[in-house]
Amino acid sequence: MTKRYFIPTLLVIAALQSNQLAGQSDEKTLIRFIFEQDSLFWHAYNTCDDQAYRRFFTADVEFYHDKGGITLGADNLIASIRDNLCRNPNFKLRRAAVPETVQVYPLAKDGQFYGAIISGEHMFFVTENGKPEYQSGVARFNQLWLKEDDTWRMARILSYDHQAPR
Repeated sequence: MTKRYFIPTLLVIAALQSNQLAGQSDEKTLIRFIFEQDSLFWHAYNTCDDQAYRRFFTADVEFYHDKGGITLGADNLIASIRDNLCRNPNFKLRRAAVPETVQVYPLAKDGQFYGAIISGEHMFFVTENGKPEYQSGVARFNQLWLKEDDTWRMARILSYDHQAPR
């Protein structure tokens, strides 16, 4: 039986730090690390810092969206976010996890962690034309993080079951 852990989303750390994890033999340490990386990624996403969030993707990342289709490759995904969500100064999208739903599932082979899955629900908020922010929707997500040369990056991302706010 797979152990499931819940750890609230960590506060965003002001300065982005390396996404390397030394001594990943401890499952709880890996889980905390993935939560931290997730938090740092979404901070970069919410602030449209494409140089910051670029480092979180494998070159061959695959993004599957139930309303927007498939986006293949880091360059295409970054361009899509930049061109569709970050270009218009009168429109801002903010994503926030629903903390009690987010869980991390470590993946190991021969006692060594090679990946982790983080999943849960997230909400989206919109600010348009200087008006007050409002919740625009809720959805589910899954992200596969893989370790490559001691660096952890997202390789597969699924955002699905998009619905109106509850």
